[in-house]
Amino acid sequence: MFVRRSLAAVISVGALLLAGCAGDDLADDDGSDPSSASADKGSVTMAGQNFPEATLMASMYEQLLENEGYTVETKLVDSRDAYMPTFPGDVDIVPEYVGGIVNFLNTQESGAEAEPFETGDGAQLAEDGADLLEAAGITLLDTSPATDTNAFFVTKEYSEANGVTKLSDLEGVSVTLAAAPDCEGRLDCEGGLSEEYGIDVTEVLPLGYASDQTYQSVLSGESELGETSTTDGTLESEGLVVLEDDKQIQPAQNLVPAVSTEWLADNQDVEQVLNDLMAALTTEKLTELNGRIAVDREKPEDVAADFLAEAGLL
Repeated sequence: MFVRRSLAAVISVGALLLAGCAGDDLADDDGSDPSSASADKGSVTMAGQNFPEATLMASMYEQLLENEGYTVETKLVDSRDAYMPTFPGDVDIVPEYVGGIVNFLNTQESGAEAEPFETGDGAQLAEDGADLLEAAGITLLDTSPATDTNAFFVTKEYSEANGVTKLSDLEGVSVTLAAAPDCEGRLDCEGGLSEEYGIDVTEVLPLGYASDQTYQSVLSGESELGETSTTDGTLESEGLVVLEDDKQIQPAQNLVPAVSTEWLADNQDVEQVLNDLMAALTTEKLTELNGRIAVDREKPEDVAADFLAEAGLL
């Protein structure tokens, strides 16, 4: 049967065809649809530790994920112990350090006296911990060249008066240590200082990792030794000096995205986004960014946005 089409119907079909052609022209050179970045991809829950560098990294992740179309809920806590019981599960992504998460899982599996993974190579450490990560349902994405290990500092005055430039110089010396709440007993913190270096740590004050309270405790003489990071950009301006870890008790701590394996399977676009961020970071750049927060008092989210724009990631 012959069906007569109205002029309006013909125009409507033509408009749809033109719109399809226009959509092809608007696609990016790599074939991706530019509107996809703003598409609603659902929610993601991120956890992390609440010290300046971790806050900075959480802000970078958050801005990149929101740019991809995710609604991000971020929970920052005092220590790894606080979020790991809910990751994976209630938590989908954590900005992590490869040695930190692998050795946490190792201790959880084999007990507090478990022999730690100590290699200084981040990729190798991730490979060494592969079975633990798989059993936990966690996938580590690419490790970054940027690395940040625990470090321990004294005042410049204490260093010069006592001839202390490395941790082994404190063997047999009694000290009070200002550090993260989970430092006591850890082999990369109080446990290693006591057992490997023979330092008499008489008390651990849980004042925070690289926190103002920890700095002030050492500066005031309440503590002789404080815990910070090797990318701390504030120490010199405060009159503080890092002691060399001459027995190398710190494992590789390259930055790395830790993601729920189950969640990642349904959100595979996140992998490239976070891998690109890891590739763009260096230890030197991370130290510079930390200094902008700790010394110049810039907001972590502003520093993060500047870096992401400079690196062409946003």
